[in-house]
Amino acid sequence: MQSGSHAHAADPRNEQVKIWVNGRIVPRGEAVVSVFDSGFLLGDGVWEGIRLHNGKLAFIDRHMARLYEGAKAIDLDIGLSREELQAAILETCRANGMESGVHIRLVVSRGLKSTPFQSPRANVGGATVVIIPEWKEADPAVLERGLKLHTVHIHRGAPDVQDPLWNSLSKLNCIAACIQAEKAGADEGLMLDPHGFVATCNSTHFFIVRDGEIWTSSGLYCLAGITRANVIQLGRELGMTVQEKSFPLTKVYSADEAFVTGTFAGVIPVREVDGRTIGEGARGPVVERLQEAYRALVERVCPPETLSA
Repeated sequence: MQSGSHAHAADPRNEQVKIWVNGRIVPRGEAVVSVFDSGFLLGDGVWEGIRLHNGKLAFIDRHMARLYEGAKAIDLDIGLSREELQAAILETCRANGMESGVHIRLVVSRGLKSTPFQSPRANVGGATVVIIPEWKEADPAVLERGLKLHTVHIHRGAPDVQDPLWNSLSKLNCIAACIQAEKAGADEGLMLDPHGFVATCNSTHFFIVRDGEIWTSSGLYCLAGITRANVIQLGRELGMTVQEKSFPLTKVYSADEAFVTGTFAGVIPVREVDGRTIGEGARGPVVERLQEAYRALVERVCPPETLSA
């Protein structure tokens, strides 16, 4: 990808990457699941995006907690303990000779169906677990230049529609938001909550900076972002006022700075929203400071050492 929050340079090593599928580590070309799998048929499952840095899985305890909470909520038995799953991720990275600059997609579906039907009673066997590691690092130019966002008509739903706390495979609402934003010439979609206040982006979390304060949404209508929580904590440790609150687009357009957060790229500035230039239209001092603080945090929690299970 050349633009957006997941912009990165292609790495030819990924063509030969080995992938973990239900306990077997196989070449990319052999990593397949059945057409009767619940994930393929219905998007029935949960997932996590995880970074490997210096041979360590960054913030892995929080990722595991979110994964198992979502699985519990949708009554999905992963079939592995957190320790077993973490060991499988590291085993897969070791099989690929990976240490740093790696993004991992962990996918858990409800598993095989006896017939294409949504009820879990049609399932046979256990969950399908797939671990896809790739050499993939954020484009430094995007981390400096920033993103263009477009507010989409597709809102984030309330928990009684589809709980936004579930990091589910059913991402079609976010995909539709992404498509609308890209058709408008933007990098990502800014999504509102059911009340018309700013909620989140289609694949990242959104923040603004106003008069030295950092604002982000209430968190009621977005995924419990791990990078989001880390940045909130970092901002406060740096002596900044950080508020989780409801605010309208008007406050976004007149913000001094804006940025998004995510596991893959960390902190990315936003230079434009709905054709309005944010601040000076370039990375501001608060965003740059948070980027440096986040990089330092990752280095602290993932100090250099060899891979170990």
